[in-house]
Amino acid sequence: MNTNLSNDNEFENDAESRIETEVSSEVESTPEESGAEENLIEENISTSETAVSPTSAEITTPIEDNEAAGEVKEVKTASAATSNNQGMSAMAKGLAVIAVILAIGAGLVFWKMKVGTHGESLNRVTAEDMQIILKDANPMQLKALAESPEQKKKISENIAQLLAVASQARKDGLADEPIVKQELENIRAVVTASIYDQEINKDKGPMPQFGYISEDQVKEFWNDTSHEAEFQKFIDSKLTLARESGKFPKDKELTEEELKQAKDDFAKIMIYAEEAKEKGRDLGEDFNREVELQVKLQQAQFLAGRYAQKVLADKVKVTDEDVAKYIAEHPEYDTKEKKAKAEQILSRAKAGEDFAKLANEFSQDPGNKSPSGELQGGIYKDVPKGQMMPAFEQAALALESGQIADNLVETPYGYHIIKLEKKGEGKDANGQPTQTYDVRHILITTTVKDPTNPMGREIPVTESVKAKLAEEKQKQVLDEIVANNPVEVAEDFTVPQPSQEDLQQMQQQMQQQMPSRMQPPPAGDIEPPNSQEPKKPQPRQ
Repeated sequence: MNTNLSNDNEFENDAESRIETEVSSEVESTPEESGAEENLIEENISTSETAVSPTSAEITTPIEDNEAAGEVKEVKTASAATSNNQGMSAMAKGLAVIAVILAIGAGLVFWKMKVGTHGESLNRVTAEDMQIILKDANPMQLKALAESPEQKKKISENIAQLLAVASQARKDGLADEPIVKQELENIRAVVTASIYDQEINKDKGPMPQFGYISEDQVKEFWNDTSHEAEFQKFIDSKLTLARESGKFPKDKELTEEELKQAKDDFAKIMIYAEEAKEKGRDLGEDFNREVELQVKLQQAQFLAGRYAQKVLADKVKVTDEDVAKYIAEHPEYDTKEKKAKAEQILSRAKAGEDFAKLANEFSQDPGNKSPSGELQGGIYKDVPKGQMMPAFEQAALALESGQIADNLVETPYGYHIIKLEKKGEGKDANGQPTQTYDVRHILITTTVKDPTNPMGREIPVTESVKAKLAEEKQKQVLDEIVANNPVEVAEDFTVPQPSQEDLQQMQQQMQQQMPSRMQPPPAGDIEPPNSQEPKKPQPRQ
C-alpha cells in the first residue's frame, strides 16, 4: 500500500489551490517543468495519488535529473530510442529515499479540503497527534493503513524524515530568506482558515470552501486599505516561487480576471484566519492542536522541498564519471562479448548476406515484431528527422540508399548495425514538412533488468547504475540529516476509522470517474501503461 494519504480526486475547491493554478496554468507542461534538475527526487512518490499542498504546489517535485529526462527523443523502440517518461521513471525509481518523505508532506492534506507556525520545526509527534493528522485522510487508504502494521511504521518513519529535513533547512538559514518567510506566513493563514472553515461549518451541509463568507464580508475586508499591501506580498511570493520553478513565465503577469479571483480568495482566507485567531480559545484544545500540527507539517513540506532544490540537488547528483567508474569496477556490466557478437553480424551483413534475414535472426529489438508477432526485418519506415536518438540518426542519414554503416553505433540500449533503405520527404508530428527516411537495424542489447521492477522491460546499464548510485547518495545524505535532527514520531497509534458514509462517498466518486478512465484511447500509436514491450510504429500508408 502506498503510504501517501492523499486523494487526487478531491471534489471541493480550495481557494489557495486556485491561486496556485492562476500563477501556473499558463505553462503547465513547460520544458523547465519536465526537465528541470529540481524535479527528480520526487518522481517515484506515487504516480496515481500524489497530492499537492495548496500552499506549496510549486515545490512538490524537488529534484530532477536533466540527463535522465533529456537524453532520449524517440518513442518508437527501446533500441533506437525511448521516451522521456520512460527514462525518467526508471531513473526515479532509485531516488525514493528522500522522495517519500516529501510525498508524506504532500499527502498529509485533507481529503475533503486541502490544508496544510511561526517557531521552530516540530520534533515530537505523539500517538494522539497521529490520529489528528490522519483523521481526514482518504478513507480508502485509511482502511488499508489500519490493516498494515508495517505501513503504520513506515509512515511514522517518513514523517520523522520530513520533519528532520525541514529542521536542517532552518538550521542552514533557509527559513530566514524573505521569500521563504512570506510563504511560511501564507501557509499559516491558509491552513488556519481551512481548518476553521471546516470546523465552524461542519453541520451546515455541502458548500465550496469558504462558501459561507458573504460578498459583504469581502467588501468590508477591502475597505481596510492596509490589506492591499498584504495581498501584494502574498501574490508576489506566489509568483516568485512559480517563476523560480519554471511554472510561470518570467516575463508574464496575471490577467485582470486572474488577479481579481486571487484577491477574492485571499480576502476569504484572511477573514477566516483572523476569526480563528480571535475565537481559537473558544474552539478548544483539539482545534488548536490540529491547526498547529497541520501548519507545521505543511511548512515542513515546503521547507524540505526548497531545501532539496537549493542544497540537496548538488549533494546527491551522480555524474557520468561516477557511472563510468562503477561500471569499470563491476565485471558483470562488461559488454565485450556482446560487442564481439555485433561485430560478427556486421561483417556478415557487409559481406552481402540478406540484412532483413540477419535482423530477424539476431536483432533483440522488441520493435522488430508486429502486434501479430510477425518479424519485420528490422525496418522502420518514414521516420521523421529528429525522432530517433542522435547517434542512431546521424549514422543513418550519413549513408546512401542501400548502404550499411561501416561501424557499430552504440547507444544506451546496445550496439546497432544500421542500413539505410531510402530518404524521402514527409511531415513531422506537427504537420510540418521534414526529411524522412526508411532504415533497417539490428540491435544487440546491453540493457539490464531493473531490480526494482522485475516485471518491467530492461533498461540501459548506465541508467540502472545511475539510479543505484543516486539512491545510495540520497540515503547517506538523509541518514546524516536524520541523525543530526532527531525527531520522535509515534509508531503505535490508532488509525481513525472512516465512516461508512465516507467510504460510500469515495466509492461513488471512483465510479463516477470510471467511464472516462475506461474510454478507449484515440486512434494512433499509443502504448498502454506498464507495457512490457515498446510498440513498433506502424508504417505510413
